[in-house]
Amino acid sequence: MAKRGVEEVVVVALEEKGGAMAVVVEEKEQKEQKENEKEEEEAHPYAFHVSGPRNVAKPNWRDLINSSWKDTNYKRSVIACFIQAVYLLELDRQENRTVETALAPKWWMTFKYKLTQTLIDERDGSIFGAVLEWDQSAALADFVLIRPSGAPKAVLVLRGTLLKGPTIRRDIEDDLRFLAWESLKGSVRFKGALEALRTVAERYGSSNVCIAGHSLGAGFALQVGKALAKEGIYVDAHLFNPPSISIAMSLRNIGEKAGFAWKRLKSMLPSSSEPQADCDEEIKDNSLKSWLGNIYGDKASMGLKQWVPHLYVNNSDYICCHYTDPEGKTEENEANKENTGPTNGQVAAKLFVMSKGKQKFLEAHGLEQWWSDDLDLQLAINKSKLISRQLKSLYSLPASQVTKRPR
Repeated sequence: MAKRGVEEVVVVALEEKGGAMAVVVEEKEQKEQKENEKEEEEAHPYAFHVSGPRNVAKPNWRDLINSSWKDTNYKRSVIACFIQAVYLLELDRQENRTVETALAPKWWMTFKYKLTQTLIDERDGSIFGAVLEWDQSAALADFVLIRPSGAPKAVLVLRGTLLKGPTIRRDIEDDLRFLAWESLKGSVRFKGALEALRTVAERYGSSNVCIAGHSLGAGFALQVGKALAKEGIYVDAHLFNPPSISIAMSLRNIGEKAGFAWKRLKSMLPSSSEPQADCDEEIKDNSLKSWLGNIYGDKASMGLKQWVPHLYVNNSDYICCHYTDPEGKTEENEANKENTGPTNGQVAAKLFVMSKGKQKFLEAHGLEQWWSDDLDLQLAINKSKLISRQLKSLYSLPASQVTKRPR
């Protein structure tokens, strides 16, 4: 009996030891899994240190003397990084990444910004935009006592199309909306972005706020910024690879060419004296308007502060390349000159063109090019026909329709 009792004790002891060993093994496996996840995150192609900008400095005390945000290249690169963060916010959500393994935060925390709001598409729960604000507490850790001059207090950033299962349906739906109508106002994303931008503009002042987007997001950013400009709220806008192709635009171009050809044909036909008299009266009326405009100025232009969005396009990107088409000086354009854009030598938008020769579409349409070190960017000097058309309603508004708001 005594011998049997000793054997039972030994068995129990071995079982307890085995259980302890199992716990140790399990803990070791969990630790290795976390280390593997960390290594995978560090090696991920979208990790900030892997694909982010190489020569864009973090904010430091030197910005108090000479702000990096006053450098247009720095500003463009950082804002492009903010847009990349929105893409990654949605990918992090789809892949169920934790706070420790999320890829998105590095893309704004590096520049001392923080996430204050995510814009959710109520149709599928996807993240299509975000509001990033200056993080003063994080900046103080690097002895940046105040926000550098030129750095926005808040940035509303909007992503483009993600060809992933959970969000592709709604993204393509809005792509087709723009393709058919050249307008995104019917989308729930337009309403959400407009409300978010108006809120931060009223909180911080429009001069301290920026809106930016890429591809489809750039289309939303342009139309949302334009909608607020009509209300007298003018925010800085940066649009990367904005869409420039639509069926509505193509049909409009065909109609304009047909109308212009018909006018040319009519001018070649003999006309009666009565229509000629009407034409003379119209010429006199236009001359009088021009003379009065030179004396008193354009009231519509005086009522509207200039809103000049920044557009970044690549000639090899067939989605946005039509922005580089010059307006051209035709008889019809001259007749409607006062309705196609701002006057007195002002520009409707700043158009920056990337030209590296022939490139593959994915490279030419990609966001990463806008923070690359070998960027060859030129400010286009020609007047873009498409920009003038898209902003036409903004600059042809009567002064009485402009709502001035405190900024």
